[in-house]
This record gives sequence, structure tokens and C-alpha cells, in this order.
Amino acid sequence: MAFETYIKNKKAFILGLDNVIYPEKDYLLQVYYLFAEFMEYSEQLNAKAILDFMQQAFESHGIVNIFEKTAAQFNIPEKYKDNFILLHQNARLPLKLLLYQQVLSFLQEVVIERKAIFLLIDGDPIQQLNKIKQTEWHGLEQYLKVYFSVEFEPKPSQKSLQFIIEENQLKKQELLMIGFNATDEEYAKNAGIDFLFVTNLL
Repeated sequence: MAFETYIKNKKAFILGLDNVIYPEKDYLLQVYYLFAEFMEYSEQLNAKAILDFMQQAFESHGIVNIFEKTAAQFNIPEKYKDNFILLHQNARLPLKLLLYQQVLSFLQEVVIERKAIFLLIDGDPIQQLNKIKQTEWHGLEQYLKVYFSVEFEPKPSQKSLQFIIEENQLKKQELLMIGFNATDEEYAKNAGIDFLFVTNLL
């Protein structure tokens, strides 16, 4: 795919992390795998049965109350909820996280054109940094500048975007924001910045 249409008139690109750079499920399912293994070791439960249940629950309803559902299904003591939460922050994954292939190709072209890449990341910075460290960037990491939205006012406040613009001496029309949901689109629109759904790259 030729990305020239998206790149030629812009100087910088702002992307999220989860479901933009890589599929978030690739991280979560490995966390669930590690948790299931921990339950087998600690409580002599069936790791495969736990993982299968968690995967099905995630695919059906997402992350909402996934610990509570799993605990109820397998009689897992409440005390392990803290372990479950901490595992999201500091898990050492069996497999590295892989970028969407088309997003990787796009970012490589951006670098070749000597244009800037900013990651504006939502969520817990500790957890998100853990993901970044365990992602296979193919050398792109040296060209990334990372910002965490929680360090500014929560969305839909435009303070994070304004900070990026001012710190990097850019104009709004020089930026393209790439996201995956309507919230991302509205955020960019309110800021007066062009927006692209990541699905247009995939």
C-alpha cells in the first residue's frame, strides 16, 4: 500500500497505542495466560480451563469484571485480585507484541520522509510503558516521542494536544492523528486536527 496520500502534506503524526499500533488483545491474553498459570501453581487449579474461560469472556464482553467472573467460576479467592491487577502492570510476556504490519510499514515510511511520530497514550502509564518495552519496534523506538494523556487534563480537554503542538513548534494543519474509535475522532475534530481511522491503513 502506498501511504503518500497521508504523509505528503503532514509534518507529524499522533497515534495511540492499544488497537492503533498493535491489537490490545495480544497483551491481555498473555496476561490471562500468566494469571492462569499462577492459579495452577498457587491453588492447583486447571490453567487451561481458566485461560479458555477468560478468553471466551473477553471475546464476548471485553475486560469488564473479567476477574470477578473468573473468580466466581473457579472459586478463586478475592485476595488474588491484587495479583491480577499488578500482572497487567508488570507482566513479562512469553511473546513480544507485534505491530500491525501495515502500521509498521506506514511508520517506516514516515521515518524515511524524516517526519515526526508522537504516541499520545491513554491509560495507566506504568502498564502502558510495560507494553512499549515489550513491543517489537524494528528500530522505530528511537524515532518515537511518547506522551501520556493522564499527565494533562482528561479527554476531551485539548491540553495534551496543545502541549505537543507548542513543544514541537508545529501548526495544527501539519498534524494527522490516527486512532481507532469515535472518541479519538471527536478528540481530533474538537482540536481542529485531521483524523484518520487506523482501519484505513489495515
